[in-house]
Amino acid sequence: MSLQPFTLVTGKAAPMLAANIDTDVIMPKQFLKGIDRDGLDRGLFFDLRFLPSGAPDPEFVLNQPAWQGANFMVVGPNFGCGSSREHAVWGLKQMGIRALIGSSFAGIFHDNCQRNGLLLITLEQTVLHRLAQTISQAGQAQITIDLEAQQIRLADGQLIPFQIDTLRKTALLLGLDAIGSTLQRSEQIKAFERQHLATKPWLG
Repeated sequence: MSLQPFTLVTGKAAPMLAANIDTDVIMPKQFLKGIDRDGLDRGLFFDLRFLPSGAPDPEFVLNQPAWQGANFMVVGPNFGCGSSREHAVWGLKQMGIRALIGSSFAGIFHDNCQRNGLLLITLEQTVLHRLAQTISQAGQAQITIDLEAQQIRLADGQLIPFQIDTLRKTALLLGLDAIGSTLQRSEQIKAFERQHLATKPWLG
């Protein structure tokens, strides 16, 4: 499956800095019943985004004009903890979220993001705090993420560098999932198979 490449993306970054936001908050269990991925954007942060009446909660960050239509989220520590539901990542992507920026992410959630082309950027807490302070101000929410240069550019011109695994970076830049990344090395795999069978012909 090909994924949307991530190269240079500009958009709003929404602050959601509470610690330990788990996958049940990101995608409540009632949205796991479908046989496909359709409509998961409706379920994203459902209990936070909507009032009991069904109307959007004006207090929730993604419903506020300054951060509506955000492409990025700046999140608190241990984001994505809890159960392993991949639907949480699918919902984020359907909502238009291209990257999450935080100080730490839950392990299984981290892996699910990697498999689905959602960029995770991990920053030191002090740097993250500075970024969060900036984008929490109305009118300062727009940032640019340059994956090739490994930089976040803020509205005031500040640059924040970040680190990312080389293989993960390449996959995101090219829009490759795990199978696509493996097929990039198809010639090396075939060469290994030929050499292996040449030394162990009884395996053929």
